[in-house]
Amino acid sequence: MNIRAPAKINLSLRVLGKRPDGYHLLDTILVPVSLYDEIEIRKIRGGKKSRGRRAEGEEQRAGSRAQGAERRAEITVTCDDRGVPAGENNIVHRAARLLLGQSPNEQGIRIHIHIRKRIPVGAGLGGGSSDAAATLVGLNRLLKLRLSEAKLEKMALSLGADVPFFIRARPARARGIGERLHPIGKMRRLWLVIVYPGFPVSTAEVFRNFRATLTKPAVNTSIPNLPASAQHLARLLVNDLERVTLKRHPELQAIKEELLHEGAAGGLMSGSGSAIYGVFASRREAAGALRRMRKEEGSKVYLVHTLN
Repeated sequence: MNIRAPAKINLSLRVLGKRPDGYHLLDTILVPVSLYDEIEIRKIRGGKKSRGRRAEGEEQRAGSRAQGAERRAEITVTCDDRGVPAGENNIVHRAARLLLGQSPNEQGIRIHIHIRKRIPVGAGLGGGSSDAAATLVGLNRLLKLRLSEAKLEKMALSLGADVPFFIRARPARARGIGERLHPIGKMRRLWLVIVYPGFPVSTAEVFRNFRATLTKPAVNTSIPNLPASAQHLARLLVNDLERVTLKRHPELQAIKEELLHEGAAGGLMSGSGSAIYGVFASRREAAGALRRMRKEEGSKVYLVHTLN
């Protein structure tokens, strides 16, 4: 089974406070976009099949860990991006283990998951969380467990605050630490240019360095539907975390200004960064900007649209 895991952008992100346990309280609008990782999930019975040295090594380690716990399913995870951890260190492995715990026939199951990575790591685009959610959804289908989306969302929360959003992957307003989701009415397709500067940003580090202020720009995120035009939507674009990340990485501010110079109605950092996106009125305008954008060494530029 192959399943696509979409990236997301934050159309707005407000930090409202901090809980006693250290988690920050957010009010954010999340929208999935047409930039995907691909998750391949295979259920294997019987003898082992050759899948290359790396996969075999993961299987051997998984096999040794399984001694004394024969009833547990065997899970291997590989990825075509060397910067992404394989095996139990990957959130996808944890998602698979969590989902298989719901299977009445876990004994004897062997699952191999391969991640074809296209969403850059540490970009604020939710790639790892989306991969985990896709694993829950895919295994639920593959094993015919018939778990509801609501049940999968509850399970997803134990993996990360933004994982539940990707179970349905529809535009939503998220509150709390990101787990309280409120669907947003159907929105017109918007065309975006996303620029990844070639380096990741640590979300944990950004939040550690964030200092809330009492004065915040006014923005209305209680609307049931998003504005129809790119120009009106641009008024929503605000991200409280920009003042941390852009200060530490001024080249991101330069990318944002370049997108605006190329005709974007608005530009914003997604999540805690490092990706910056511009919103364009049409695909033609976005494609033109993409062609003209400087291609710095190590950077990646994507033409995408929002998903409903």
